[in-house]
This record gives sequence, C-alpha cells and structure tokens, in this order.
Amino acid sequence: MICLIKEPATDEQIQAMSQACGRYIKLAVDIERGMLAGGGELHADCEAVLLEVGSRQVDVWGADWYPAEREVGYESLINIRPRQNNRSMEIQDPAIRRRVAEVVRRLLDRTGLQ
Repeated sequence: MICLIKEPATDEQIQAMSQACGRYIKLAVDIERGMLAGGGELHADCEAVLLEVGSRQVDVWGADWYPAEREVGYESLINIRPRQNNRSMEIQDPAIRRRVAEVVRRLLDRTGLQ
C-alpha cells in the first residue's frame, strides 16, 4: 500500500507502508513540497503517486526509511539523472541528501512523538 504523507505519519500508516518490504519502506520524496509517498515494491510507484498530485519530477528523489534503525537510505533507480548531475542510483549532492533526510525524519521518525 502506498501512502501519501504530508503530515507526520501515524503508526498505522507506517505499518501499512512497511508491508511490502518488511524492515524498510521505499519512498519518493518531494524536497520542494516537503511531502513523500511511501510503501509498495518500487520507488517508481511512489514517484507516480507524487506526480499525480502535482509534484515536479526534478524535485522527487528516491530513498528508503529503516524504522528500527531510524536511518535514511539514498539509493534508487529513479535517482539516475544525468541532466541533474546525478549519474548514480545514490543521491550524490549533499544538499539534496540533507533535504531528503529532513523531510523523511519530519514525516516518519516517530521518536519523541509519543
């Protein structure tokens, strides 16, 4: 199940997004709008959800969230973008990585919210 997350996720949303991959959640993160889509088997499916609600592809980056470790992963096929100087599956620009992490942590890191 892919969830569109604009506000801090509920435990139920995190559980639903975790079903596809188990110990981590595949994400597409819109760094300009500060939102993400998570869950499903492919980052591209999450990206499609964001594009459907008006996100621009240049602003959407693939990532993973590991809830138990509270860590962000930065690798996805949707990140291969030679026109944006990202020639790898991993997000190379430290500023973009920081923005992705900020959005992911704000919306998915449940530590301190209970």
